[in-house]
Amino acid sequence: MNDENNYVPAEIWVWNKDSGGAFASLNRPVSGATSEKPLPIGRHPIQLYSIGSPNGQKITILLEELLARGIEGAEYDAWLIEIMQGDQFTSGFVEVNPNSKIPAMVDRSGSQPVHIFESGAILMYLAEKFGAFLPEAGAARAQCLSWLFWQVGSTPLLGGGFGHFYTSAPTKIRYAIDRYALEVKRQMDVLDRRLADNEFTAGPDYTIADMAIWPWYGGVATGQFYDAVKFLGLDEYRHVQRWTKTVGERPAVRRGIMVNRTFGDPATQLRERHDASDFDRIS
Repeated sequence: MNDENNYVPAEIWVWNKDSGGAFASLNRPVSGATSEKPLPIGRHPIQLYSIGSPNGQKITILLEELLARGIEGAEYDAWLIEIMQGDQFTSGFVEVNPNSKIPAMVDRSGSQPVHIFESGAILMYLAEKFGAFLPEAGAARAQCLSWLFWQVGSTPLLGGGFGHFYTSAPTKIRYAIDRYALEVKRQMDVLDRRLADNEFTAGPDYTIADMAIWPWYGGVATGQFYDAVKFLGLDEYRHVQRWTKTVGERPAVRRGIMVNRTFGDPATQLRERHDASDFDRIS
């Protein structure tokens, strides 16, 4: 057995800066800004500061869906936050999001700017602001919000749990991988059973719940993230696979996942978006 398997916690924990794997440079036990730098401001009311990770994709998908409905007030500037370079720790970003995580958004349509952070909160804010993709009341609204917050509460075990230990951790720890693999399969089963009787997660209508869940669970189910389809047997969740394909074929979703994207085929990357015509440059 190696030292990892024999680890005994110290009486007082001390931060080891060299631990943490691929993202060790981003992790620290304190908050706050590390440098002074204001955020850029574009010409649209909605200013988004993000990167094209699953959490970032949620917001750009919704904004593109709103624009596809002809809601002109949803026009936006999407500024790239290079998290591997520490942009999330600049003073301007921390002012909008004290938690230093993407995405962060500022709505400048009113007399005073409104700062919003956490992807679920941004989705709700925009859906309520524009009256779209979130039922107004009753059982339909309750279902939508239940599935939205299911994603918010469940995904850290998929991403920071399974994803970290399966792909990013400096040491492959069988207990950790097995523990989180079990949980990912349980979550996929929850989602698959729901989608067996419903076209979308909240019911018959496409909502912000789907926009929140799809980037993570659709991405994992198709191998875009973690390359674990065979390892986890994800093909067996046929209702998840059907729903993943349906949502992924929406034109607004295809546009949304390009915004602030920094990986994959360059033809799928729109690193910053300031106008609808920006998509023409990569088509």
